[in-house]
Amino acid sequence: MTVAPDDAAAIAAQLGRTPRGMVAVAWRCPSGTPGVVTTAPRLPDGTPFPTMYYLTCPSLTSACSTLEARGVMAEMSARLTADPELAAAYLRAHDAYLADRAELGDVPEIDGVSAGGMPGRVKCLHALVAHALAAGEGVNPLGDEAVALLRESRLSACLPHEEERTDG
Repeated sequence: MTVAPDDAAAIAAQLGRTPRGMVAVAWRCPSGTPGVVTTAPRLPDGTPFPTMYYLTCPSLTSACSTLEARGVMAEMSARLTADPELAAAYLRAHDAYLADRAELGDVPEIDGVSAGGMPGRVKCLHALVAHALAAGEGVNPLGDEAVALLRESRLSACLPHEEERTDG
């Protein structure tokens, strides 16, 4: 997998730095701009990097930060401890994340470590939203919920309100 030079330049502009370890664009904003990248589990300098799906879209990054500031992560984490079905679905999301990352290489230092706090808590909505967008609906229940909250709140133009969607 490779990232086209124009996509790499767009991602560098989004991040304000040279991106590291990119292997693919995993999701695009409706405008076609990269919004989530797939990152190698080991960066070029040898550093283990567990966050395989990385949110690059500035609008979505800001919107996720707003949801985090509103206490969404604490509410989701509390629900995980109270709802065994949700906890089981979140564990499956963790396992799916690890399986996807294993396809990119084995990095023993991060075995069993996914992203966003999975499988036991919610510590980063950015990572969960990136996973939900990259993997598609139905893989990460809390990532899907965060995407739905972003749509409903209209915090990001990159996730149109449900009736404005054109992606099927």
